[in-house]
Amino acid sequence: MIQAIAILILYVGFLSYTAQSIRFDLQSGHTKCIAEDIKSNSMTVGKYSIVNPNEGHPLPDSHKVSSSYGNNYHYSDLVGSGQFAFTAAEAGDYMACFWAPDHKPQATITVDFDWKTGVAAKDWSNVAKKGSIDVMEFELKKLFDTVTSIHEEMFYLREREEEMQELNRATNSKMAWLSFLSLFVCLSVAGMQLWHLKTFFERKKLL
Repeated sequence: MIQAIAILILYVGFLSYTAQSIRFDLQSGHTKCIAEDIKSNSMTVGKYSIVNPNEGHPLPDSHKVSSSYGNNYHYSDLVGSGQFAFTAAEAGDYMACFWAPDHKPQATITVDFDWKTGVAAKDWSNVAKKGSIDVMEFELKKLFDTVTSIHEEMFYLREREEEMQELNRATNSKMAWLSFLSLFVCLSVAGMQLWHLKTFFERKKLL
C-alpha cells in the first residue's frame, strides 16, 4: 500500500514538473518554438544539439529562451549545441525558439532538445555522489523533494484558482452593468418611438 502511494505521488509530481526530450526538423529560414508552463522560483535546465552536424547538416542554428513577459533568459547565435539553466522569476509560459539562417538551396537540420523543470531538473546522480548516501536514503530524498514540489504546486494552483475566480466575479459584475445599460437604452429607444408615433398621430388628427 505504501509503495503504491509513493508511486502515485511520484507520478503526479512528474506530471507537474515535466521533462521534455524531443527531436525535430528545422528548415533554413524558419523558426520553431516550444512552450513550457513554469511556475515562479522553479529550476529549469535544458540542452540542445544538432544531430550529425557534419553529415548533411551544414547549418548551425540560433536559440532563445524567453518568458511570457518578454524577458530573455538565454540566447545563442549560430551554434551547434549548448545548454541553459535558470530559476524562473515569474510564472507563465516560457518559449524556447530555434531558427536557422536562410540557405540556398534550402536545407533541413535535426535538433535534439531536452528540457526539464522542477524536480526533474535536479541532477540526482550528483546528489547521490556528494551525499554518500545509500539507495534507501536516496529514494527517500527524491520522494521528499517530490512531495514538497507537489505541495508548492497545490498552493500555486490554489492561487491561480483564486485569481480566476476574482476575474470571473469582475467579469460577471461588468456583464450585469452592461445588461442593465442595454435594457435602459432599449427602454429609452422604445419610449422615444412611442412618443414620436403619438406626436405624429396627433398632428394627423388620428388621435
